Amino acid sequence: MIAQMKKFALHIPLLLTLSFISLEPSMALQVSGLYSQQIPVANDGEAERGRAFSEALAAVVVKVSGDPRWLENPAIERAIADAQNYVEATSYISESIELPLEDNTVSADSNEGQFYTAEQRIIFVKFAETLIDELLADSGIPAWDGNRPSVLVWMVLQSSAGDREFLTADSNSEIVKVMQGFAAARGLPIIFPVLDFEDRKTLSENIAWNLDAAAISNASQRYGADSILAGRLHFTASGELVGLWQFQFQEEVDVFDGFDSELQSYLYGPLNRITTRLASYFAILPEAIDGETIRLRIDGIKNLNAYSSLLNYVENLGLVATVTTAEVDGERIELQLSLKGDTRQLYEQIALDRDLLPINNTPDKSGLATLLHYRWTR
Repeated sequence: MIAQMKKFALHIPLLLTLSFISLEPSMALQVSGLYSQQIPVANDGEAERGRAFSEALAAVVVKVSGDPRWLENPAIERAIADAQNYVEATSYISESIELPLEDNTVSADSNEGQFYTAEQRIIFVKFAETLIDELLADSGIPAWDGNRPSVLVWMVLQSSAGDREFLTADSNSEIVKVMQGFAAARGLPIIFPVLDFEDRKTLSENIAWNLDAAAISNASQRYGADSILAGRLHFTASGELVGLWQFQFQEEVDVFDGFDSELQSYLYGPLNRITTRLASYFAILPEAIDGETIRLRIDGIKNLNAYSSLLNYVENLGLVATVTTAEVDGERIELQLSLKGDTRQLYEQIALDRDLLPINNTPDKSGLATLLHYRWTR
């Protein structure tokens, strides 16, 4: 089956290398490196640095906002042209990369799949987080913090002969590399099932191929993922890629098809679709709601360490502008929060973690709830 794919080399940035995971519940995952980027350069000259700064800033805007359409914003275009104004630190590294072998003395058939090793010069660019946040806020662009919902990916591949198999890192490394490359570029925490005996007992290739939403959801429970992307991919005899995708998020199921002749563009389509949806759901525009407040009632604060940990956790939620202690009653504490977004967004952001267990929380869709009740579990 892999022989039916076109071979390619892909440089994957270091910010996100999530792959086939352990069985610990994942829930939300903290994505690092949102404000930095590695860019290959031809040399250490000033012109190359300027080009790399602009390319790196564009990549950072996409990662932090979660949506590449914001690159067309005039304010962002101007910032990218003067990207050096946002740079906080730089460094150079060299690494070995594999490139396709190009030798006119070798026939195209015998040359397929051959690579050679070369040294690649890379500049690591770190941008000032506060300046980037200010740029996005001034441009009216929502920002997506590093605490992001995990996406569990189930994939079944079918050869032109009709044989089906689950996507695995060992047998289908090209597909995994493409998806990891997208995850790195967009700050999307994708994870894959381990496909052990329990997985295969719960979900067969044929059931997954049929995109049975209930069966896929049931098999995904052990991973605790926040959303599920299931896909089927058929390699036709003519080399085309044909498939169908299903995305489960917030108890909704979205099904859409896919067709392409190139592996990367085929996979990037559904990944871009779900990333844009998640970003639009979780990203925050600070000026969207000014001065909205909410109370958190927290049970289970047994000592000063727990109180300190709770405050640190709440203060670091991207939606929270200020925190004050409103009431203390034994092991129960009420906090008054001033938000940068609405109550629904706060509720969903807290739901990504396992530190606060909800107690009878039923916020309405309009975000008009004034108190959320939790138990501290850390």
